[in-house]
Amino acid sequence: MIRVAESAPRFYRWWTLYGLRVRLAIGLSRYNTDWQSEWQEDQVEQHERADAARNRQAVLKAADELFADAADPGAVTMDDIARVAGVGKGTLFRRFGDRTNLIREVYAARIASLRSQIETGPSPLGPSTLPAERIEAIIDGIARVKLANLNLMTVLESSNSRAAESLFSSPNYKGVHSLLTDLITQYKKTTRASWIAHVLLGAVRADLLCHLIQVEKMTSRQVRSHVATFVASTLASV
Repeated sequence: MIRVAESAPRFYRWWTLYGLRVRLAIGLSRYNTDWQSEWQEDQVEQHERADAARNRQAVLKAADELFADAADPGAVTMDDIARVAGVGKGTLFRRFGDRTNLIREVYAARIASLRSQIETGPSPLGPSTLPAERIEAIIDGIARVKLANLNLMTVLESSNSRAAESLFSSPNYKGVHSLLTDLITQYKKTTRASWIAHVLLGAVRADLLCHLIQVEKMTSRQVRSHVATFVASTLASV
């Protein structure tokens, strides 16, 4: 509570109290202004984040559809994707960097469910599964994803793209190769575990699967059956 000496002249007491009240009012006004400004800035940031998230989903959806429907998936350009997604080409490059990174993110979205099942799911993909059974399930899971997304995977692994040059050093490949190498070693001690893991992954390369489906006219069921037989015989020979 503000107090002024009773002995002070009445005008002086009034003026002092008035000045204190004015300063207090100004302080409260500045506080309210600062709070409103911070709130408005926070609202703008939230709106921008929401816009960015919507744009990202629109781009991934557009790219996914374009690659899936294209007669020649290698001919799909960043311009095509930006046009269908309804975003500027600059936004596309700022968010994804280049076409290869965009394709990888589309693939990551496609394989997210399989990755989750491998990392924390139940048998036969999850960590509690016996090594041989889990290896077979992982290779079959990869085959299923690739067979369902042949155009996308062919572009990602194509020898005509920069993606192929770094296929064996890409995070996705290195991660699954490392896991398979560990599982093969658990199944049977061998110095060839890394090599065998590469061979098993080679059996589900997109270009091979594409050839089997489009040229040799195999069904997806037949391809998966042949792959499963190959994995089982390879493990049996370790």
